[in-house]
Amino acid sequence: MQGLKIGVLGGIGPEATGYFYTQFIKRLQDKRIINSNADFPQIIINSIPAPELIFDRITENDLEPYLIGLKDLEKHSPEIIVMVCNTIHLYYDFLTERTNTTIIDLRKIVERHLKKNNIKRVTVVATSSSLSLGLYHFPEITYHNPSPEEQKEFSQLIFKFNQGIDKEEQIQRVKKIVQEHLKEESQAVLLGCTEFAVMLNDLDIPKINTIDLLIDYLIDYILESRNKKRFTAT
Repeated sequence: MQGLKIGVLGGIGPEATGYFYTQFIKRLQDKRIINSNADFPQIIINSIPAPELIFDRITENDLEPYLIGLKDLEKHSPEIIVMVCNTIHLYYDFLTERTNTTIIDLRKIVERHLKKNNIKRVTVVATSSSLSLGLYHFPEITYHNPSPEEQKEFSQLIFKFNQGIDKEEQIQRVKKIVQEHLKEESQAVLLGCTEFAVMLNDLDIPKINTIDLLIDYLIDYILESRNKKRFTAT
């Protein structure tokens, strides 16, 4: 695995990035991929002070810190970049057209997961822009999503959570709304915002944690890279 370099665009928010990093390391260990410290990939995290993408309208000025963050990562020549934020993937094409490094496409990963597990009825909890612009809107899926009033509340919950204001109160409110939607026959709740992935990580409900999906993809990528190197060596 030596020589593999992974770039992480994070800080959006920083707590979710911390969760991603620690879970990624744990998964590498659980998969018995690590035999010594030298087996870990080089991981470069750029935690950027970017504006939360929690509102209905997002401008190119709002995206500028993200693009700068990606270009800063590229200076370190990573083989692949992961963006620990769901909403920013609405602008995946905009960003990839302006960068030269492969960026993981979370939307495709989520779609593949739904198909593989035959999930047809979903509740998506995400930012307002992710829902209104259909980040995770796929054909043949029935959605039981939050109401406009609940969505406005979610935006404020995310904002307060990142500020560290009454975090347990924010978590309990999200849990209550999510559990109500599961009664509407959703097969799973799609945690389409990294803050929700952190808030609801320990909640025992059928859920799809997009941070976990990113980690699964990276694990597969690492194993595939290792096998290619072995094949080339022989």
